[in-house]
Amino acid sequence: MGIRFPHISWNSIRLKLVAGLVLVTVPLLTLLIYNNYYSINVVHNQVAISNKNLISLYMGQIDTQLEAAEKNVLGLATLNFDIQSMDSPNSEDDYQLAKHNLSLNLLNNILFYKSIDAFFIFQKDRQDLLSVSQSSITYSEKVEVDNSLIQHLNQLADSSKPTNPKWYVKEIGNTFYILRTIKSGNLYIGAWVKAKTLLGPMSLIDLGTKGSALLVTAQGEPMVNTTLLQDEQVDLSQGFQQYYFTGRNNNILVVGEASQRGDFALAATIMNEQILQNLPMMTQLIRWLSFAAIALLPLSLMFLHRILLVPLKRLIKAMNRINKGFVNVRIGNNNTSDEFLLVNQTFDRMMSQIEELKINVYEEQLSKQKAELQHLQLQINPHFFMNTLNILFNLAQVKNYELIQEMTLCLVGYFRFMFRSNLSFVSLKEELQHVRNYIRIQEMRFPDQLKCRIEYPDFLEEIQIPPLLIQTFLENSIKYGITLEEPLDLSVTLDLKETSLTPYVEIIIRDTGRGFSDQVLADINLGNRIVDEQGEHIGIWNVKKRLSFLYGENASISCYNGYPNGAVIEIKLPYQEEAYPGDGSANVSNIDR
Repeated sequence: MGIRFPHISWNSIRLKLVAGLVLVTVPLLTLLIYNNYYSINVVHNQVAISNKNLISLYMGQIDTQLEAAEKNVLGLATLNFDIQSMDSPNSEDDYQLAKHNLSLNLLNNILFYKSIDAFFIFQKDRQDLLSVSQSSITYSEKVEVDNSLIQHLNQLADSSKPTNPKWYVKEIGNTFYILRTIKSGNLYIGAWVKAKTLLGPMSLIDLGTKGSALLVTAQGEPMVNTTLLQDEQVDLSQGFQQYYFTGRNNNILVVGEASQRGDFALAATIMNEQILQNLPMMTQLIRWLSFAAIALLPLSLMFLHRILLVPLKRLIKAMNRINKGFVNVRIGNNNTSDEFLLVNQTFDRMMSQIEELKINVYEEQLSKQKAELQHLQLQINPHFFMNTLNILFNLAQVKNYELIQEMTLCLVGYFRFMFRSNLSFVSLKEELQHVRNYIRIQEMRFPDQLKCRIEYPDFLEEIQIPPLLIQTFLENSIKYGITLEEPLDLSVTLDLKETSLTPYVEIIIRDTGRGFSDQVLADINLGNRIVDEQGEHIGIWNVKKRLSFLYGENASISCYNGYPNGAVIEIKLPYQEEAYPGDGSANVSNIDR
């Protein structure tokens, strides 16, 4: 079942008051909130542009240093005689002499390139690596890098791919290095620098306690950073053409600049809280005013609801219940304004007078209904009287005294039940015994032409039902369904059903006769009396009328044709072990919410 929302009229006081308050408050709140977000966006842009310029400036310096080192390597490869001698020596002495001269040359060069950690020359045929590094590089690190470098350069030599024309990233151990390699004959000449070396000066920039500067690969993988990233969901692979926000809560600003000389980039991450703490005082004031206005709006609505809408709601709720027929409604004395107290007291006095008047009218109507109910029950009795006399007369003619005695006993039980049928309710056990007497009489009237089966659970025997409820429909089935061609089968099934919110007793009566005509079914469903060429048939109409008197809308009768033939009647009665009260008594209820 879906959620049902209360219907509110466009002309109601509640809607007008709330709409007026909202129309005044919402535009102001919208303006304040928009101004606040606009200010935040301006601050984000300014901070992003400022840091973007700083990152671009330092990335330009890194590219300049790498370009100078690259030109030095290219100069060695193209202009240095010792490189040619080392590549194709005439003798071992020439090779060693060239190597010595190059070693001195690299030692002199490394002093001028502080941003480069090492220069190297690798002779593939001899598997000889000449490497000169800065004094800051430890011996163990140099050995590890040299060994990895020899393996890497051999792979380059064995590969058919040309060497990378840019500086590129290589991870050795757990450390990232940036390399530039140039092939000259059988020699590989190049330089390398630790990512940490390039990032060193960025540690002097204030990016906040949780901000960080990073060198990242072309794929966005961090190589080294000034501060450990505390958010594992920082995405650095979106490119650095413009700034963006990332992180688990989307609260980390990322700006960066890609290198023009290599396959890496320089990036900076700044926490949003670090950015916004430098907002102007006016922006902070607007934010607090917005929060205050948002907080005051429900408080204002609550105050308005309490002093005006709640008393109106009590009055409207009482009126709605009166519209549904509950005249026992009282508003009561509630803690409210004097005007509403006067309305409530006047309303309660008026409803007390109306209820007293209605009780008097209801008692008079109840007496009238009981008299009409007794009349309806007595209307059923003549249907059977003439047939029983004919059966006795026929049995007396053939002198069948045994059947006359049985018929007489059945009639005694039948008429004893009928004489007390002015009662509103009888037990199911008594009703079924009366049905059995009636069926036995009909079996004597139509020998071998009638069969009846009754099924019900034993615990239902003491429930109370209206008298002559089942017998009326069996009488109709026999009257309109029995023929001389084939016997008529009747069945009565009773059961307790609990498929709805309240349990009910289901009574199903079936026969194998010709069933209902379309016109009869239409009249039954419309609640009309049934009139045909045989006269007026009031049996089903009487039963529906009686159930309406006794149960109101809590009982129902459904009639339809069965398959392949026959009539079916389904009766649903509310489950009760005692008689249905039907007196309309009710307690006075207060509307206190």
